[in-house]
Amino acid sequence: MDSNIRIDPNPSRTYTPDRIESLGEREIFVFGSNLRGAHAGGAARIAKQKFGAIWGQGVGLQGHSYAIPTMQGGVQTIRPYTDEFISFASSHPELTFLVTRIGCGIAGFTDRQIAPLFEKALPLRNVILPREFVRCLLGEM
Repeated sequence: MDSNIRIDPNPSRTYTPDRIESLGEREIFVFGSNLRGAHAGGAARIAKQKFGAIWGQGVGLQGHSYAIPTMQGGVQTIRPYTDEFISFASSHPELTFLVTRIGCGIAGFTDRQIAPLFEKALPLRNVILPREFVRCLLGEM
């Protein structure tokens, strides 16, 4: 068996939709932000307009959204924030977190660069990841 191929720990997995227009009562929109919390473009703008993101708050839970900073440097500068998010999601199984392709828009990273930051979220049933991230994590891309 090829050691690079991984089995999905959640074979009935669903994926984050390409566009999220509305949320259920216990759903949280997870988006890429900047540390200043200037939610002016991309998913951050949608989070501000529709899901309660707070201007000036660049990290964490706010309304029905959760900000993960992606604009402050390389991929490794994002890791502490994804680790914090995964810990938070683990502690809140009553919520469902819809993770957008954070860092893959305005911040300019690729799915292959960002997906490994969410490896520990793969088995969590309350964290819904983009199909592209899951495919990278399972060695399909």
